[in-house]
This record gives sequence, structure tokens and C-alpha cells, in this order.
Amino acid sequence: MSGADDQAARSPIRVPNNLVVGLTSFIGRSTEIETAAGLLARHRLVTLTGPGGAGKTRLAGEVAADQPDQYLDGVWWVDLATVSESTAVAATIADAVGAPAVGGRLSTLCAHLTTWRSLLCLDNAEHLLDGVASTVEAVLRGCPQIAVLVTSREPLGVPGEAVLGVPPLSDDDALSLFVDRARLMQPSFTLDESNEAAIRSIAAHLDGIPLALELAAAWVRTLPPQQVEAALDDRFSLLVRGPRGAQRRQRTLAGSIDWSHALLDEIDRVVFRRLAVFAGTFGLAAARALCAGGTVTAAEVLPALGRLVDKSLVVAEERGGESRYRLLETIRAYAAARLVEAEDHAALRERHLAWYLRFVEAAEADREVDADRWRRVLHIEYDNLRSALEWGVTADEPRAGRELAASLAWLWHLDRRGREGIDFLHRAIDRAPNERSRLQARLMTGLALVADTAGPLDVEYDAAARAVELAAEIGDEGLRALGLNLLAVGCFYTDLDEAWRLCEQAHVAARAGRNTFVLGGARALQAIILHLRDRHAEAEAIIDATVQQCLQHHRGVLSTVLTYQAEGALAGGDPARGLDLAAQALLVAEPLADHLRVGLARSVLAQIKALTGDLVGAAELIDPVLRLVEGVEDEVFVPGLHYAVAMLSMRRGDPQAAIAWLQRAAASTDRGVATWLAGRALPRLGAALAAAGRRDDAVAVLGRAIDVARRLQLPGPLAEAYAVQAELAAAEPDGLTRAVELHHAALTIRVDHDLQAAQPDSLEALARIGAAIRPTPDDVRVLYAAGSARAKSGLPCGTDQQRAYDSTAADLRRALGEPAFARAAAEGARLTLDQGVEYARRARGRRGRPNTGWSSLTPTELQVVRLITEGLTNPQIAARLFMSRGTVKTHLSHIFTKLGTANRTELAAAAIDRRVPTTRRSPAG
Repeated sequence: MSGADDQAARSPIRVPNNLVVGLTSFIGRSTEIETAAGLLARHRLVTLTGPGGAGKTRLAGEVAADQPDQYLDGVWWVDLATVSESTAVAATIADAVGAPAVGGRLSTLCAHLTTWRSLLCLDNAEHLLDGVASTVEAVLRGCPQIAVLVTSREPLGVPGEAVLGVPPLSDDDALSLFVDRARLMQPSFTLDESNEAAIRSIAAHLDGIPLALELAAAWVRTLPPQQVEAALDDRFSLLVRGPRGAQRRQRTLAGSIDWSHALLDEIDRVVFRRLAVFAGTFGLAAARALCAGGTVTAAEVLPALGRLVDKSLVVAEERGGESRYRLLETIRAYAAARLVEAEDHAALRERHLAWYLRFVEAAEADREVDADRWRRVLHIEYDNLRSALEWGVTADEPRAGRELAASLAWLWHLDRRGREGIDFLHRAIDRAPNERSRLQARLMTGLALVADTAGPLDVEYDAAARAVELAAEIGDEGLRALGLNLLAVGCFYTDLDEAWRLCEQAHVAARAGRNTFVLGGARALQAIILHLRDRHAEAEAIIDATVQQCLQHHRGVLSTVLTYQAEGALAGGDPARGLDLAAQALLVAEPLADHLRVGLARSVLAQIKALTGDLVGAAELIDPVLRLVEGVEDEVFVPGLHYAVAMLSMRRGDPQAAIAWLQRAAASTDRGVATWLAGRALPRLGAALAAAGRRDDAVAVLGRAIDVARRLQLPGPLAEAYAVQAELAAAEPDGLTRAVELHHAALTIRVDHDLQAAQPDSLEALARIGAAIRPTPDDVRVLYAAGSARAKSGLPCGTDQQRAYDSTAADLRRALGEPAFARAAAEGARLTLDQGVEYARRARGRRGRPNTGWSSLTPTELQVVRLITEGLTNPQIAARLFMSRGTVKTHLSHIFTKLGTANRTELAAAAIDRRVPTTRRSPAG
């Protein structure tokens, strides 16, 4: 039965896979297929061994194609032929299975595959034995449902490895293979009494080696089998007399390739050896460009390529509707040796580099039109691009290599190979570190661009600053615009005001330099800044149709903006819209397959799911990201991950786990300064520490939280810090009054910034503390208004919150009596959230605060007075206290009335007389 018939008899593949269907039928090997399948059923590592040309790759492909029902998460083929370094094995496998490669680290791959049930097929492992062995051993240890099928000229030597030596074809199978391939060359070819003996003799001469048989069969269009037999008999007579064994078979294969090569005409020989310059697969255009020259014209390349395919020296495949070609590694090594002999190697490598540089530059026009298509085109050629770069950045004249590195920056920015890109860019920059040119500016900009997604902290700002300086020096406004945008991102983590200013400069430069991406990117970053400062309505207004049009082909920025919009929707009390936006962000990001954008989208979506009560769904979303980052030596940059895991941990009643994650984010710095990532983490860390009973640690952390939140003007985190301080104060003797003031300070911020999702937290806390001071029906109304708001918004309490809510309700029922409690509860349940807030504020006044005099001032009003004495204007006070200018005016009006002052001058004088302190402290004073 032929391989084609075998395939038809087997079940079709129904699982994810990247197996390439062979263009020729598979002959024989039924025993080997059955044996290999049996070994895979009993062992998780099976290695097919044998010399080059023995048919290991085709046999492995047939075995893999027969395994779908056993491996529901996919059968994945990984060709290691083009990998030159053992350290790149894990990253190559990660690319094949779609793992976000974080610096090519083995832990990334293991994290990605830890729950998969898959078969990995590693082809051509013999030149990377140490790297493949260590990678496979780690995967088998860390991923209990992964099996590995390897082809190699020798075993890996890994514990538990089952080895199957691939024998020569049987005499009958060798005969069938020769006849099948001969018919491809000459469809009328038949096996008969006149040629069978010659073909069997050929098979014996060639030791039943499939590749050698295919090479011989390729000549039947030119020579009858009898003449092929005679030629082989002359060449291999010495070999036939030797003992059968691996060494002889290897010499036989080398001789068969040499024999086939000797029969080529001169044009085919030249084209054949020049094809060795390619890494991986190549297209017809590249072959024409690089194989023509000297005695070979461009018009002669395609016919020569066709003849080489016919003679089995070149493999033809179809990928994505395009014909692609490749040389088997054994044959490529032979062709490369012939290229060196012809003294053509260095010149051809230079031409290879130049052609791929032109290819990338020509493709650049598609990036703004269809970025997904542009990425696919470059990914297909990535083996050749990497090979060209390696040659170019180490060449005596490195300019072309440096230009290629600069031209690939966007690909690395939008790809999971960012760490590799940073390495190439550093190497390219270091070849001319003092050069003041447009190329150097492009390289510096490219470094900042790739660092933006591969690890911006402590790297991006310096690279972008140098790029801006160089771009200004050479007068390139488009490049300067991109540099300014990246510089804004570089300082965005520690100085939002400066980032905003740089965005404005970038936008101006983008208009002058016609940089479409920056026209959208600068505005997108400004929208993100506004979201961080809880000015969500203003942020939404920025992302208009013009910005969306500018960013329509940039998945990375679009996904990031959508995640911040999702957070804004959640903060505004609309989790349903937040879920929709976060799901869109993940959908947009997933084709990039990188850890940053995909991880951020998953983290935000998980946070919202957790807050809506879907802890299982949140955990399922975040688990793949956790597997990616855990165990990695260096910190993996995924903003939002720490908060999502901490939130899940707190909802599960595990503050210790939350502390461990939040401590990492709370320590985030950029060039030594705390980032907004720390600003967001610190209040939550304080809450986790308090929940774990570590009060003193919580107090210290909350002090830092307030400092960072004020410096960066982060209203939400500041309110969170005040709320946690309030809970700590409530546990102190005589601390209830201070707790009330702190909770009101948090509520004021949340109201001023329309943070509706957090307002019920404030209302419930105020009702609880109010009940402890002096229970009133207003406490009941406030409590039930908060509960009603939660129900309407779809943001239920966590377990601890619900327990506190129920306890407060029970205390109020006992204190007020059932009739009064029931009436107030019904009234509270009918209140809107805004009405509940008004009741909370009214209850505060009724508990004894005087109507006039210094004691009547609220903590926020006292803050306004302090800032007035420091000489700040209303806009400056608004910025400092995270409120609108109108709110400042309202506070001033109340202050003037309560203190009997007519204007700011009198107020400042009265404050000085009273010695109101001007040092910044929490609103509770």
C-alpha cells in the first residue's frame, strides 16, 4: 500500500497543527510506523535515528499525522535545521506553538505548555544535541501531558528516551519508491521484466536509502534504469563490497548526491550551490535575484530550479498560496561546500543581505495599509532576515546590516521576538556608536520602539532621548515625531505632566513630518494619561474617529487603549461595557501573540470578571499569563497582572498571596523613581497587609501610597489609600471620628471624579462606622442605597464585604427596632447612588460638626485653606486635590461663609493667625 493510501485509511487531523502535507506519496514503512506509534504510547520521548537521507523526517511526519486523537491540543512540527545556536532551541519551539517568547527562555515555553496535551515533533536535532536535550528534558519535567518525537542522527541521551533506528527500505519498498518517483518524472514509466532487475540492483547499490533512491529515480527522464545502474556501479563498486553499516550508508548518500551533482549541467550546478545561501524556505523572486549572475541569466533560474526540483535536490512546498522552496539540510550542507569551493560564498552573502534589505524596505509601504499582511510577509522570510542580519552586523562594512536592523524595528515592536530585536539593535548601534546620521537616529528610535513592548522601564527613555536629539539635528520631523512619542512613553511611568507635554510636541512634529501613526499614537497616550488620572469622560473624547483612523492598523496601541477604556468604564460603574471593551482588547491583541499586549488585556478582563463575581472565569483568563511569567529570571513586563492576581487572591481570602504579588508592583521604578504602577499597587498592598494583621507595615506603605498618588495626581489610588487608612483608624481607641473624616475624603474624590464603582464601598464604610458612633435611620438608608447601587451595576460584594454588610444591617436593626429599620431600608433601596451620597454627607453633619468656625471645616476644606496660604491659584488647587475648578470655588464659598471671611486675602491672614499648617498630609490632618 502506498503512503497516500495509508493516509486515506487513517482519521483526518481534527486538532490544531502545523504539519505540512507532503507533495509526494509515502511509500512503505508500515512496520516502522506501527513500532513508532507503539513507542509513543508507552514513552513520552521517542527519537528516530539514522543517517542523513534515511527518511527520518517523512517517517516522523507520517507518525505525527496519525496521532490527533491522542493529542487534543495539537501536533506541532518544529524544523531545527536553520537553528544555529543551542540557546535558540526553546525560542524556536515557542514560535512554532505560539508561545509568547520572553527572551527565548525555556521557562516561558514550559509555562505555555504546562496544561497542554500535545505532541512536539523536533526535526533535524543532530547539530544541537545539548540544547535539544536540555530543552526536551525540561519540557518533559514541567509539562506532564507533552510527548516529544525527535529526528536525529544520534540519540539525545535524555532519561526515558526510546530510540528507534530507521532501517533501510526493504527490497520491495525500495523498488516501489524508485518506480513511484520515476513516474513523477515520466508518467508513462512502467515496471517490467526489462528494467526490474536494474532497479533492484540500483536499490542494492544505494543501500535502500530513500533520499539516494529519489535522486537516482529523478534521472529516468534522461537515462533508462539500465544506464543509471551502470553509472552507479562504476561509482560505488568499492562501497558495495564493504560491510553494511551506518558509516557505509552515509558514504553512499554522499556519493549519491555527488553523482547527481556531477550529472547536472553547468547552469544547474551554479544555481544549486547558490541556493545554499538561503536559510529555511525561499521564494521564486529571491531565487531569481540571487542565483542569476555570471554565466546564469535571470531567465534561466526558474527552469533550473524546476529541474532541481525534478531531481529531488530541491523541495517545493505551497504556503499561504505561494510556492516556496527549500533544501534538505543534508543537501544544503553539500551545496554550501560547493559554494565555498567556487569562492562565491562571501559575495553571495552580501547579495543576500542587500536583497533582503530591499525586500523589507519595499514591504514597508504595506505597514500602514495592512499591518497584519505586512507582518505575515516578513514572518515567512524571518529565517532569511535573521541570517542576513547576523552576516550584516558582523561584516567589515556593517552599513547594510545596520539598515536592515533599523528597518525591522516595527516588526520586533509588533512581535514576540522583541528581546532578540533589542539585541540586534544594540549590536547595530555599537558598530558606529558616535555616528551622527539619520541611520543612527533610526536605530536609536527603533531601540526605543522595541523596548516599548519588550521592557520599557530604564531603557526606553534614554534611547528615545538620543533619537530625538539626532532627528532634530538632521532635520527629519517625521522621525523626530516618533522619537518624541516614544520619549513621552519613556517618561510616562513617572511624570505624566511631562509625558503630556511631549505628546503635544510629537503631535505638532507629526503634522509637519506627516507621520500618521504618531498623529494617532500621541493622542492615544494622552487618553491613557487621562484615564490614569480618572478623567475618563475627557479621555473618551480624545479617541475620536480621526485618531481611530490613524491607528486602525496598529493592533498594539488599539488593544492598549481599549484596556484603559475598559478600566474607565468599570470605574464609572459600567462593568458590562468594561467587559465588552476588555474582550475587544484581547481579540485585537491575540494575533500579536506577545506577552505585553495579550497579558495586559487578559489581566484587565480578569479583574473585571473577578469584580463581577466570576472568580472561575477570571482565574481561567489569568492562568496562561501566570504560567508565562512564573520562574522567569527577569521580571516580565505585564502591566495589570499583579493587580489582577492580587484581586483574585483577596477575593479568595488569601492576603498573603496578594502581598507577594503587590510587593513586586509596588517596587516598580523607572530610573530610580516610583512609577504609576507602584502608585496603583501601594494602596492595595496596604489593604492586603492590613488584612493580614500587619498594621505597622500597612501604615508605612499607605504613607508612601499617598505621596506617590499626590505626585502623579492619581485620584483613585489616593482615595483607596484614604479608605484603608480609615479602616486602620476605626480599629484604634477613639479613632472613629478620624475614620469618618478619612472615608469622607475618599468619598469626595470618588464623587468629584465620578468613580461610581467605588462609591458604594465608601457608603457602606460610613454606614458601618456611623452605626458604631450613633445609629440613625440615615445609616440604614446609606447602607441600602449602596446595596441597591451594587445590584444595579452588577458589582457584588466580596465575601468579607458581604459579611461586614450583613453585620452592619443586623446592628442597625437591633439599635433602631424592626419597624424603623424596615422603613429606612425600603427608602434606602429606592435611592439612587447620588442620593445615597447626599444622605451620607447629611448624616455626617448631623453627628455634631458645628455649622461655623474652624471646627466646622471638612478635611477637604482645610486642605483648600492650607493651599491658599501657600499662594496657589484655584486651577493649581484643583490639580493638587484632583477636583474641578468649579468644585474649588464651591469649597471656597463654604469656607468664607463658615469663617466669616470675605476673600482669599482675609482667609490667608486668618489661617496664618491660627497657624494652620501648610505641610502636606492626609485630609484627616
